[in-house]
Amino acid sequence: MAVSDAKRTSPNLDAAPAEGVPVLELRGVRKAFGGAQALAGVDFTLRTGEVHAVVGMNGAGKSTLVELICGTFPQDGGDIVIDGRRQGPLTPRRAHAAGVSIVHQRRTLVGELSVAENLLLGRLPTRAGRVLWRRAREEAAAALADLGLDVAPGAPARSLDPGAQTLVEIAREVHHGGRVLVLDEPTAALGARDAERVHGLVRTLRDRGTAIIYISHHLDEVLSLADRVTVMRDGRVAAVEDRTALDLPALVRAMVGDRLVRGGRPETARRPGAVALTLSELAGGRLRPFDLEIRAGEVVAVLGPAGDGQSELFGLLSGLRRARSGTVAVRGSVLRSGSVTAALGAGLRCVTGDRLSYGLVPGLGVDENLDLVRRGRQRPWLVRWRDVHARARSSRERYGVTTIQDDPPVAALSGGNQQKVLLSAWLDGDVAACLLEEPTSGVDVAAKADIHRIVDGLAARGTAVLLTSSDIDEVIRLADRVVVVRGGRAVADLPMDHVSRDDLGTLIAGGDQP
Repeated sequence: MAVSDAKRTSPNLDAAPAEGVPVLELRGVRKAFGGAQALAGVDFTLRTGEVHAVVGMNGAGKSTLVELICGTFPQDGGDIVIDGRRQGPLTPRRAHAAGVSIVHQRRTLVGELSVAENLLLGRLPTRAGRVLWRRAREEAAAALADLGLDVAPGAPARSLDPGAQTLVEIAREVHHGGRVLVLDEPTAALGARDAERVHGLVRTLRDRGTAIIYISHHLDEVLSLADRVTVMRDGRVAAVEDRTALDLPALVRAMVGDRLVRGGRPETARRPGAVALTLSELAGGRLRPFDLEIRAGEVVAVLGPAGDGQSELFGLLSGLRRARSGTVAVRGSVLRSGSVTAALGAGLRCVTGDRLSYGLVPGLGVDENLDLVRRGRQRPWLVRWRDVHARARSSRERYGVTTIQDDPPVAALSGGNQQKVLLSAWLDGDVAACLLEEPTSGVDVAAKADIHRIVDGLAARGTAVLLTSSDIDEVIRLADRVVVVRGGRAVADLPMDHVSRDDLGTLIAGGDQP
């Protein structure tokens, strides 16, 4: 059954299973960052013994909603109610004390410690200042067995497969008293078998009365697991539905809306030139043998569920990782696999989606960061600082980087200005081809528009652009072609003018090619 237009515009916030009582309520919650409204009067109810999925496109407000519930930062307005009691400003400690726990997409187990040590981290049994190891192993074994998990308490966490690591993380939060469990993309980087193990544990916890908020881009598992689904769009609740009232097309429509917005694309159609970037049978990590050609002046987007193979492209193209098989060629010249120097020398630039961890040096000034790539290929004693500052001034003007001070640490900039510094540092000069990984992640609306214009400029200069983005609107805005990856393989390669938002959402979720 499809979601009606009336329900999408006026969500039924009281729809819920008959069983269960409210354990968590959000009433008119608001949150803004600078001038960007992340949450605009959100109402949300979670009941005991239910899996309540929260879905939406990138930037819809899901992450902000979760961070408020877990106390990472306070709301600007509205109320958070736990067990019928209105809460003051939540902190992670206060949220945890109230029984709210989160399992993040990025696993947090300490690899060198045992499963038991990870499960009881911070709560190991002691006597006279000494850890009671036997008791710790017994307690961990009992906690795992209680949830039906066949995991050895004494095994090092690093020895577990990804699915088992996720299960241990969930078990840890439950053992520490989590009654409200937030699962943030728990199966994003898992194969089908491991994902089903996680699904089984989720069902077990629900049957025991645990209240679960489930965040996922995999809409098929949402429709399989959830009791209710809240759809978010642009910081608001677009729909709240019982899962039985939804099918895949209806859920996609609720997420993306009914309009196909193509505004902002370049007025002049791009005219791609010769092939500039070729991936032939490229494989590594979760990426299966993958073929792709991108021409000079063409923008090709790779789109798929988080962790489903496209995330491997950064390491393989940049030279940070050696490919398991296959080749990368720039303008017909095959690159040496696993060599950053070879990639840079061929004019291939890979811009990370994690700017402060891998793309910039947060403690250095803007000017030094802008000169990092160029300077990294020179002898350090040849640096002429007057030239560095002059080049930086020119780069800041071209890329629209604004700063209050003359040359502040890059960590002091807004997310949008940090991203512009990153793009300028890596894309200035003669760039034959580039990979842009989530280029507008964590930036405001104005910066996003500026970055889109930067990508247009790259294509106009003849650069072959490979874009990996989880934002369908961004893909529609920028790409000439879209390649959809599922299970580590390309399942569709379509020209952008022959595909709609609904088509893309359906393909990502597991539907057939239009």
